[in-house]
Amino acid sequence: MATEMDIEHRETTNNVMILLTDPEGTPLGAPMYLPQNAGPQQLQQMVNKLLSNEEKLPYAFYISDQELTVSLGAYLEKNKVSVEKVLTVVYQPQAVFRIRPVSRCSATISGHAEAVLSVSFSPDGRQLASGSGDTTVRLWDLNTQTPLFTCTGHKNWVLSIAWSPDGKHLVSGSKAGELFCWDPLTGKPLGNPLTGHKKWITGISWEPLHLSAPCRRFVSSSKDGDARIWDVSLKKCVICLSGHTLAITCVKWGGDGVIYTGSQDCTIKVWETKQGKLIRELKGHGHWVNSLALSTEYVLRTGAFDHTGKQFSSPEEMKKVALERYNKMKGSAPERLVSGSDDFTMFLWEPAVSKQPKIRMTGHQQLVNHVYFSPDGQWVASASFDKSVKLWNGITGKFVAAFRGHVGPVYQISWSADSRLLLSGSKDSTLKIWDIRTHKLKEDLPGHADEVFAVDWSPDGEKVASGGKDKVLKLWMG
Repeated sequence: MATEMDIEHRETTNNVMILLTDPEGTPLGAPMYLPQNAGPQQLQQMVNKLLSNEEKLPYAFYISDQELTVSLGAYLEKNKVSVEKVLTVVYQPQAVFRIRPVSRCSATISGHAEAVLSVSFSPDGRQLASGSGDTTVRLWDLNTQTPLFTCTGHKNWVLSIAWSPDGKHLVSGSKAGELFCWDPLTGKPLGNPLTGHKKWITGISWEPLHLSAPCRRFVSSSKDGDARIWDVSLKKCVICLSGHTLAITCVKWGGDGVIYTGSQDCTIKVWETKQGKLIRELKGHGHWVNSLALSTEYVLRTGAFDHTGKQFSSPEEMKKVALERYNKMKGSAPERLVSGSDDFTMFLWEPAVSKQPKIRMTGHQQLVNHVYFSPDGQWVASASFDKSVKLWNGITGKFVAAFRGHVGPVYQISWSADSRLLLSGSKDSTLKIWDIRTHKLKEDLPGHADEVFAVDWSPDGEKVASGGKDKVLKLWMG
């Protein structure tokens, strides 16, 4: 037991009492005294030791959502914090690899005859697909930076595209409400169009690879108010999810196996996928729900693939690796969901735990168009018609920073695989890359002749693709 004299003695030597916690708030050991000259490096050694990590892992440290980049003493002085308080320091694991910020346009590829409405890299980052107002889907060869296949069959604008997490299929949905499944190796359709929706397709999401391999099922959402689950091997709709009273604007198939739909009826519905029963409703938004994001989205999108580029010999092996990656990313915490709305606000939910939102996230001055969790689940970014991109804590939902620089509405955002950089594309014809640590603009990427509708950062971190009103696809490199 420490005596009062001991404590006094410690205070006179200017030690700081800190409590290390993980991002969920779970303490790592008891509060401890550290000398004021201790900084991130010393903390890193300590965390590795306390967690008994065999391989030393990189960590970043945060005090009330601001990264600690100086010694504890310098921090206390700068922020006028009392030495007598216990300082809570949050440790966050960082990606072991680092992504170089892209800084130049490496190719401008024409081919589409109308605006490019969507771009998406395959889960392994080796292929790229785009959907356009010219009714085609195109697949691009990233090595030669030239068109590979033009996939024809749609009769109207291609609004949505989505790769299966095993990389074996690409699905596209059109303004006419039909869906096509394509073979990425040939560019040929795998069967006839999938019909059933009465209005245009607003979103497509695949069943996670760790739940089912090879990938067979995906869900589509439509302006007709229904979501439909399709089986690509049966080539038909197996379940119709009905219940929304207005258009469904977005859909996500979660890691727990449930489907989330966001709608213009202001609700988010949660469905089970055996029979398509409604499990719960998430209410709170005062206007249309525009966008949904899952904290596990990056591992769901990439399945078994990671930055090492490993190839797999069987669907079983892929499923096993995908499950390991999913469990490691998710940890013991529930999967989180963020919704962005026309009411200028966002909500953070833990749908498996409660139908009440965890927090209401306010600050945007116009509708929130796109929300996206960082690959590590630590951050949420939001893009708005108020020309700003905002950064939030992905666990607490607290506001962290606003990125300003765009002079028009921001349409879409994408993260680098290491969660250190954020990409945004805007009506102002530019792409911008933001540094999450400094909260500053890292790269300004002009070059498009008109509005940028779609951006994607490849899962392997090597390249960025963008498309928009000027009909060209641009590739950007480091």
